[in-house]
Order: sequence, then structure tokens, then C-alpha cells
Amino acid sequence: MHRRLVFEEPVSRAAVWSRRLAWFSLAVLVLTVLGFRMGQPSIEGLAPILGAYVLVGLAFGLSILAFARIWHAGHRGVGIAFQSFVLCLLLLLPAGYAGLRLATLPSLKDISTDTEDPPSFSRSRAALDGRGGLVPAELPAASRRVQRQAYPQVVPIVLEVPAELAFDMARKAANTLGWQVLEAVRPGGRVGAGRIEAVARTRVLRFADDVTIRIRPRVDGSRIDIRSVSRLGGHDFGANAARIAAFAAEIELLNEAR
Repeated sequence: MHRRLVFEEPVSRAAVWSRRLAWFSLAVLVLTVLGFRMGQPSIEGLAPILGAYVLVGLAFGLSILAFARIWHAGHRGVGIAFQSFVLCLLLLLPAGYAGLRLATLPSLKDISTDTEDPPSFSRSRAALDGRGGLVPAELPAASRRVQRQAYPQVVPIVLEVPAELAFDMARKAANTLGWQVLEAVRPGGRVGAGRIEAVARTRVLRFADDVTIRIRPRVDGSRIDIRSVSRLGGHDFGANAARIAAFAAEIELLNEAR
């Protein structure tokens, strides 16, 4: 009786290395995000993320190469290559979204509902301590014109309620959104305007952004202006406009619930 030898095709090395690189990149990204959330975020701290995405791109290319080798040479490992391909696509989605925002939105990091007279940030001890001594610089008029064109929906919030009630709604909205309120000054006194200083953090990387809210009385009610400024980088990827929109939506809900 003769024994039949069965030779199996080798597993694609490109598929194996693609999967290894993809999972290693995922581990680096997770650890970097955790480090950001627990520590002090910085632009330099983004280097591991950029390095991880270089590896993701390499893993993605190897998965494509693996499919080609499997198709032409009959190598095994299609499941491994497919797993790596899907994982790379999932990892590339956030980068692709960020790239789209970078390409389609202007390079702004300071957004205000009042482009003619933006609310100024408080220089009180409480506000400065909460911001680490930072005071966001004023933007030139040209940048405000760019903002008006890019975000025409960012407008003052006008309410038919007294300024005192508008102040309470603004403070409650800030707390609901998870912002850290540093200082709150009720409307009244010589100026008549109220003010709320806060720090908001981005959802994933926990970047700290500075927010100031101004509440002014009007003859027929009150007006709320809000300004949101990113501390790091020169492009906010639309985060400040989105934050202001979320605040305006919360104010609307509170106003309707009165």
C-alpha cells in the first residue's frame, strides 16, 4: 500500500504580516489615546498616533498584496488577509474623516457667535488658574470674515426671557454638556452683562478648549453670545462650531421646557 503525500500551499506571508501590523497599530492607538486621557495632551504626544497610521497604511497595502498573491499563486491565508483588510479600513475611517474636515474647512481655532464684538475671556484669578494662565488671543477681522462664510449658522442666541433666567439656562446647559465651569458672574451691576467661563474637553483625546459665554439684557429679553477656542494646533476640524451648536440646542431645549 502506497502512501499519498499531500503538499499544502504555504500561507501568504504578506497576509500574516499584514495582520500583525494591523493589530500592533491598534494597540499603539489605544495606548496613546489612554495616555492622552490620563495625562496632559500635547501636539508632540500625537507622534505615536501618526506612526501607528504609517503602520496601518503598510498593513493595508500588505493585505492587498496578499489577496493578489493568493489569487495568482494559490497561497492560503485569505481569511487572515480579509481580517487585516477590514481592521485597517476601520482604523482608517477616523483618519479619513479628519482629512476630509481638514480639506473642506478653513484653518480656524477660534469661533464666536458675535464676530463684530466677540466675548473677551476673563482675567480673574479663578479663570486664569483654570486655564493654566492662558488667555486666548483676539482674532483679526479677516479671520472673523472667514468664519462667517464657513459657519453662517453660528449666530447669537436671542431669547424672550430676562437676562437672569438666560444666565441660569446657560449655566445649566454648560453643566449638562460636561464643561468645567471656572467662573460664573450673574448679569447686573454697571455693565449689566453676565459671564460664564468654562473649559470643555474633546470626546476622545480630551483636548482642553476654552469657552466664554456672555449674557446681555435686551429690551425684549436677552442675548447670549458664546466663544470657543482650541488651545492646541491651528485647525479645530470644526469642533468649536459643533460645540457652539450643541450649546445652542441645549438652550433651545431648556427654553422650551420652561
